[in-house]
Amino acid sequence: MAKSMYAYVRDAWKKPGESDVKALLWDRMQVWRREGSVVRIEHPTRIDRARSLGFKAKQGIVMVRVKVRRGGRRKSRYVRARRTARMGMARITAGKSLKRIAEERASRRFPNMEALNSYWVGQDGKQKFFEVIMVDGHHPAIKNDPHLSWIGKPQHRGRAERGKTSAGRKGRGMRTRGKGTEKTRPSIRSHANQGK
Repeated sequence: MAKSMYAYVRDAWKKPGESDVKALLWDRMQVWRREGSVVRIEHPTRIDRARSLGFKAKQGIVMVRVKVRRGGRRKSRYVRARRTARMGMARITAGKSLKRIAEERASRRFPNMEALNSYWVGQDGKQKFFEVIMVDGHHPAIKNDPHLSWIGKPQHRGRAERGKTSAGRKGRGMRTRGKGTEKTRPSIRSHANQGK
């Protein structure tokens, strides 16, 4: 059976360092570094990934590229007497993934829209770049879409901030194990109180 165009794009992005994507990213990074933190773009960079996560080329859907600084938390050096290992400077990481932070920043930039999903598009030594699919739940084209009309309901307001996106659910431990329905935990608070 013949492969679709999306299959070839997917294969190229599986190992970007070994395919033609490497040369594309080299050129793109030089432009992306000079742009702002949250930039609206016309078309998704990875059309296969965007389509699989719910993107449609229609009114009411906007693609946003977000730049997030890589690495853990930056803490100032403790000024009193401490051993370096006890200063609490190294290996202090945030409670959220960079992908979640990117979704929240995009959601803050476009307050009338909700973050549907996001995916990685590149990184260099200092930054990671993600593309976020933003949806306007009150646009007539979205209201009439049977697959996307749910996002306009009040209970889905602030999805990114409340950890309801795919990246947010992963960080909260809400992904199911394998094919079963058991989650790793109901929630962080519930997990902490299980022994009591």
